[in-house]
Amino acid sequence: MDNAVQTMLADTWFGLIGLMLVFYVVTDGFDLGVGILSLFRRKSSDRDVMVQSIGHVWDANETWLVVLGGALFGAFPTAYALLMEHLYLPVMALIAGLIMRGAAIEFRHSVDHGPLWDKVFGIGSLIAALSQGVVLGKVITGLAPGKAALAFIVVTAIGVVAGYCLLGATYLVKKTSGMVEQWARRISLLSAMFTVAAAALLTLATWFDSDIGHGRWTHPAVMHLLIALGLASVLAFAFIMASLYLGSSRGPFRASVALFVLSFAGLAVSLFPDFIPGRLGILEAASDAPTLAFMLIGIGLVFPVMIGYNLYQYHVFRGKLAGSAHAGE
Repeated sequence: MDNAVQTMLADTWFGLIGLMLVFYVVTDGFDLGVGILSLFRRKSSDRDVMVQSIGHVWDANETWLVVLGGALFGAFPTAYALLMEHLYLPVMALIAGLIMRGAAIEFRHSVDHGPLWDKVFGIGSLIAALSQGVVLGKVITGLAPGKAALAFIVVTAIGVVAGYCLLGATYLVKKTSGMVEQWARRISLLSAMFTVAAAALLTLATWFDSDIGHGRWTHPAVMHLLIALGLASVLAFAFIMASLYLGSSRGPFRASVALFVLSFAGLAVSLFPDFIPGRLGILEAASDAPTLAFMLIGIGLVFPVMIGYNLYQYHVFRGKLAGSAHAGE
């Protein structure tokens, strides 16, 4: 009975951490994408509109990363220690990038150094996205060394940047008007193609040269589920393209979010029951049952508040930005 309870709690926390990761990637992903895309707009009025589009949500979005780190430390301390041992540099780069973004948003209104802080904002966003791609690639490869793993990590980092640009561009389609919106539509098409290409390349590499591909994916039930998720992802990609072509404002962003959620569902299915493929299982990494149960009570109180606040702020600030129609004209 004790083993059954421990397994149930460990699996529950694996799912909760996966859910927190999805919330973080989707919410902070689009504002990181907006930051990266701001590097490609020369006019300060365009960058003002882009920053204004995320100004009311960016700081709340990053709270999911704080909760995710705390939950990982408490629920899976062994995994936390192993990951930090191998991922210290990309995690520090991630924190540096987020600090750069926060400082830039506060100081970009400086009369003398505004353009400089705009660059800091964009570069910090790019560093944060690349760092997250490196972390994801290292986890999927089981922290393995070698040139093949390095190539996989590089493609993963590029894919994460492209994916965040997709989220950011489709968010700008939803929030802006005029020249910025039209430019964002073109960027959405390009970033969607790069994102899907990177995902397809990583899928093939995982199938032919990974413990996940040779072990987990060959199980019939897992394969059938992954095929279903893959088909749903294809539909999401098709919906992105169709909604952009038809001139929809909200459809591209919603489909992009769906594409990310489906991708992370596939990742969770692929990893389970390992936390780090070939290195550490979920049950091995988990804290004892009383700790997990106590944390479950805490997260049960915090989760509804965070989700409710996020939904409320998106509801209050829904719709396109006023006065953005003439930006860039």
